Amino acid sequence: MLPLGLIDIRPASTALHLGPLSIDFYGIGYALALAIGVWIASRQARLRHENPDHIGNGIIFVFVLGLIGARLYHLIDQWNTLYAADPIKAILPPYTGLGIYGGIVGGVIAVLIYTRRHHLSFLRWADIAVPAVLIGQAIARWGNFFNQELYGPPTNLPWGIAIDCSKRVVEYSCSTYPANTGFQPLFFYESSLDFIGALIAFYLAGRVAHRLRDGDLFSFWFIWYGGVRSVLELFRLGYDWTFFGIPTAILVGLAAMAFGALTIWWRHREPGPSTADGDRARAAEAGEGPNAAGVTPDPAESTPA
Repeated sequence: MLPLGLIDIRPASTALHLGPLSIDFYGIGYALALAIGVWIASRQARLRHENPDHIGNGIIFVFVLGLIGARLYHLIDQWNTLYAADPIKAILPPYTGLGIYGGIVGGVIAVLIYTRRHHLSFLRWADIAVPAVLIGQAIARWGNFFNQELYGPPTNLPWGIAIDCSKRVVEYSCSTYPANTGFQPLFFYESSLDFIGALIAFYLAGRVAHRLRDGDLFSFWFIWYGGVRSVLELFRLGYDWTFFGIPTAILVGLAAMAFGALTIWWRHREPGPSTADGDRARAAEAGEGPNAAGVTPDPAESTPA
């Protein structure tokens, strides 16, 4: 028998009630992630001599399309398990089921539409958004803790978390694993790795810009998150959406990694302007001079990667 999970905290999913309405921690986490993400993206835009007003002007559109995409992905992924017997649940609140890959697809489509409409560089703005997206993901993942979801197999590690019997997948039912069993906190692993990915993205944008091309940070997100999610998905059970027995989330993650690597190779196959060159050009257009972002002109930085 596995020992008591040392993190035996089983929080309620609802933060507070306002009459007939309830506000869940899951939604609060997404709201906090959105607010901090907007702040970070706006700062990144300023550092790269872009108009940060585009972040505020476009965020609702991006959020709505991202939310629609995330919800659709979840419905497809969990249809047989959660909705096939009662389809009306798919459109009734609470809307706690969201799939990150669907959210990213919806968000990317929104950014494409917005940048095209305003004659902006999609790749440049996608790069600006990457650190904010990763930080937002790191924060939002804690909503899974309050919902007691995104956990892995039983463990006797000291950071194993307790999961209520009603929140467990069939394979880990309390008839097989006692109520005091600890489980791997996959949500915490992903949150931590998202935060590490954000730190790497900040470093690349700030210190290695002379070797990057516009779109490289966007590609980095696909490589980093695709790898993180593919590994963590190996520890999950209760899949509904599979392809030849392989969870679709793993296949999507591997495809994302391949896409990211291929697009970086494609951009660097021939000499071209670096991200730092683009930043200096934007600074010159704004009349801010070459040192506006603390970038000192260096002949080496103009050398094609």
